[in-house]
Amino acid sequence: MPVGRIREAYRLIGAGVLGVLALVSLVGSPPATGRVHVGYATQGRCDGFPAVALKTAPGLCVGLVSSQLGFARGVTVLGHDVYVVDLGGGWRHNHGRLLRLKDDGRAAPEVLLTGLDEPNALAPAPGGRLYMSVLGRIVSLDPNAADVAASQRDVVTGLPRGGLHPLAAMALAPDGSLFVNVGSGTDHCETPGGKKGEDTPPQADAPCPETVGAAPRGVILHVTPGAIPVNVAGLRPYAQGLRNAMALAVLPGNQVVTATNARDNIADADPALADEDLPHDLYLTLKEGADYGWPYCYDQGVPSPEYRGGYTAADCRARQAPTLLLPAHAAPLGLLPYAEGPLPGLAGTLLITLHGYRDTGHRVVALPIDAQGRPTGAAKDIVFGWDAVTGDHPQGAPVSLARLADGSVLVTEDHNGTLLRLAPGGVIKAGAP
Repeated sequence: MPVGRIREAYRLIGAGVLGVLALVSLVGSPPATGRVHVGYATQGRCDGFPAVALKTAPGLCVGLVSSQLGFARGVTVLGHDVYVVDLGGGWRHNHGRLLRLKDDGRAAPEVLLTGLDEPNALAPAPGGRLYMSVLGRIVSLDPNAADVAASQRDVVTGLPRGGLHPLAAMALAPDGSLFVNVGSGTDHCETPGGKKGEDTPPQADAPCPETVGAAPRGVILHVTPGAIPVNVAGLRPYAQGLRNAMALAVLPGNQVVTATNARDNIADADPALADEDLPHDLYLTLKEGADYGWPYCYDQGVPSPEYRGGYTAADCRARQAPTLLLPAHAAPLGLLPYAEGPLPGLAGTLLITLHGYRDTGHRVVALPIDAQGRPTGAAKDIVFGWDAVTGDHPQGAPVSLARLADGSVLVTEDHNGTLLRLAPGGVIKAGAP
């Protein structure tokens, strides 16, 4: 499929999935021993919430906090209030919402804002406010204001509004600054479409236009919010050569870490390369000013097929190497450092949501790391076995992570419209003492 059509396909898939799940919630037949919540059957309790039958690492269970949340993406916690943004089914403009679930998610969702333009990420802001990314900008708002809509003010402007990856991700640093992902507009700097609807390969002997200019894409920016909105035009990238670094976090020592979504369709450019296996998604402990190679290079400094012998083939070895190769097409979308807490076996790890629909995705993993974010062991599956099972659960679609005060972890799912909670302990069956 030409890359120019991929995002539209995702829109249709997302809308179709939501429609099917809504139909299931109306006409699905629940099993005799449990309840069905928009594709999930629940039986027993997981630390006070209805338990879902997903495979987990020992000593953990998954509870269903809420369902029918639309296209749930970003999640954050202020006190005992949980906030979730609904992107809006099918990536439609001005159909997004901001939701609040009080009492650590035990209360019913309440809608604080509607008509948002493709909201994606949330983060705490000073004074009990929230940062929220919408198309083209990041705003702050007061979720407790009498008029929440009127409390919005621009914090970052000039972000992309189109292309393949227009959704901004962000991570809050200990000093109050923000690291912001600016995804690429294309897959590998191709020109989408054309007279026959086919993509035109990039010009091998010239820099990719997206990587130059006053507002390059495929970068991470470092922004300090202030009284005046920060326009990203002219900002020097904190790091570049990152196709789409949606999974983004800042460790307590200010080390920025990210997991990136690598390119697709590499076999179209070179049939000798297996699309199922290449390229790998990347985990990176970012270095300020470093270039990680997109679109010219992939994996450990390998020239992309379109650029062999061209503009930067000889420079790939000089670009910053990734910290760790992740499985190909796993599609990491969320990171959460878990330094310590009650979840058994997870202290000193980085939790990563793998959103991809292929076998490498739809799971949550934990990567052991040191204080600088460097891996100290292999990643292990935390929530897995998430393939669709009729009458039991849909295929997993994990996106964002947030920690509650009790140390449990919330997980949003966009395609399934749910909010899940990873908690210590096993499932307590109904009627058990």
